[in-house]
Parts: sequence; C-alpha cells; structure tokens
Amino acid sequence: MPKFGTPDIRSPLVTALAVGLPPFLAACGGGTGAKSTASSGSSSGGSGAATTTTANGAVQLTVPDGVDEATKQQYIEENAIAVCMKKQGFTYTPYVRTSAAVDPLASVDGEDYARAKQFRQKYGFGYYAGAVYPNDPDVPFSKAAQAKRTTPVDHDEDGLTEAQKKAYDIALSAPPAKSKAEEKPGGCSEVGRVAAHGPALSAAAEKNAEKARDDANHANGLALNGDPQLVQLAQQFATCLTGQGIPVSTTQPTGMVDMVRLDISRKLPENFMSMSKETALPLLNKDIDIALKDLDCGRKFRAAYFPKEKAKPYYGEDG
Repeated sequence: MPKFGTPDIRSPLVTALAVGLPPFLAACGGGTGAKSTASSGSSSGGSGAATTTTANGAVQLTVPDGVDEATKQQYIEENAIAVCMKKQGFTYTPYVRTSAAVDPLASVDGEDYARAKQFRQKYGFGYYAGAVYPNDPDVPFSKAAQAKRTTPVDHDEDGLTEAQKKAYDIALSAPPAKSKAEEKPGGCSEVGRVAAHGPALSAAAEKNAEKARDDANHANGLALNGDPQLVQLAQQFATCLTGQGIPVSTTQPTGMVDMVRLDISRKLPENFMSMSKETALPLLNKDIDIALKDLDCGRKFRAAYFPKEKAKPYYGEDG
C-alpha cells in the first residue's frame, strides 16, 4: 500500500545530495475518548512512534515535539487519510518516515559538530562504509540501512477479497480516470493532502506560487553568498582545505557548506556499494581522513552558516 507525505525541500543538503550522487542514488484528528498507545513496529511512523485511536478505530500518529513544519504536515496528512479510510470501512496504518530515513546523511553534514565527528571518525562521508559494515543500520548505504529505510509492509489489506481490495484502492485514490486528461487527485489521499496543505490551487495560482518560491529561494541564495561574515569564513575554510591538499571547487558559502562531500560523490566508482570489504577498507580510511579534515576546516564556517540558512532557507537553484 502506498504511503503519502510531502518531502522537506528546505534543506540544501538534501537537494545537493540528490544532485551530487549518481542517478540511481538520487532516486532513493483524534476523536473524543481516544486511547493512547505506543506503536510496537515501524509501520506506525517509525520505531517507538506514539499513537492514539479515535472513537471509530482510526489509528493516529502523535506529532513529536520539535519537528519542522514540513514533517508536521506529513503527520497531519497521514492521520487524515487514516480517519477518511476508516469512514469508508477500511483500515489505513499511517506512516511518516523519520528524518534519518529521508536524508540518510543527515548526521554527517556538520551542522552538529560533535555528532558529525562521531560519525565521520568511523564512517567518513559514509560512501564506502556500507561495504565495510553491511550489517550496520547507521551506515547510509549498508544493506541494513537500505532495508530499514524501505516503507514498511503493513497488513491493512490482509484478508480482503479481490473486490474489496479494488474498493480499498478506490477509497484511497478515487476511481481510475477514463483518460489521462481526466486524471486528478482524489479519494482519501486527496483528503489528507488538503488537510495538511489546504485546497489545491488553480493552475495559474500554482504557477504564481511556484515562481514566488523560486524567487525567494534565489534571493536567499544571493543573501547568503553576499553575507560578509560567511564570505570571510568561507575563504578561511577554503584556505584550510587547500593547505590540507584538498581541492576547492567553489568558495561561495552556499557551495562550500557541502562541497567536499559532493565533489567526492561525483567521482565514486559505480560499484562502491557492492565492493568487497577488503577493497573498500582502504578507500574508507582515506574517506575518513578527508572527512575529518573537512569537518575541522569548516567548523567555524558551518557554525555561522546553518543558523543563517535557517533564517533564509536555500535549496539550490535547481531545487
């Protein structure tokens, strides 16, 4: 059963990761009397996700404290779908991926220096570590991590007849359109989307909104790249890298934040995920060395950059 949710496009690192990695990697309301429970499996929004059950039996995920607005919208959307499906007589298990599942390299970006150092000391940038530690779920490209990030298999349609499964799909996504021109969102999935994001805009309004987002993103990029403090710290960062023998392909603050990692990703061998441990180990050791040098050279820069980027979100000109 498909799961729905809107990705967070705020982070420039998520977008940059998709751009920098090879193509095959870039694609990877409770009612009255609700009873609080705890999820026992990942199919209800990740391990340990708290849930409630509405009066009519729809499972609802509890929105964790401190999540960003985009993640909160995913919870609202999934919960609304579950309530809608229950009204149609079906069970829908809501699911929201954790931030680590959305961006497997979140712990390495350097925003949290201590966390990034702990990661990089063992895994480098994470590229070759999957071959060395295939059973470690904390390694972004390990077999264990890839299995962990797969949308969980629920049992919502278990026991349904073929006719009931067809009715389930119609309730979830609306009846199939007679032609491509007539295709449009519908069913409980559209109810969830509207609950989280509001009614769909007209084509003209959506085009205007998209342009406004692009204009704001472009303006934020110009502001970050023109910030005197960031420009100075980026130059210091670049000088430090050069002194360590690490090539510098840009000195723009928005590029410097993840430059070394992405430059390496563009030169990865096609089989880096399937290498033998013996072949990958020396490459991992080299990766660890570069990753730690990058982290220390850019410590002051990233400490200044990330707070300013949060105030002026930038996800790249091709985001």
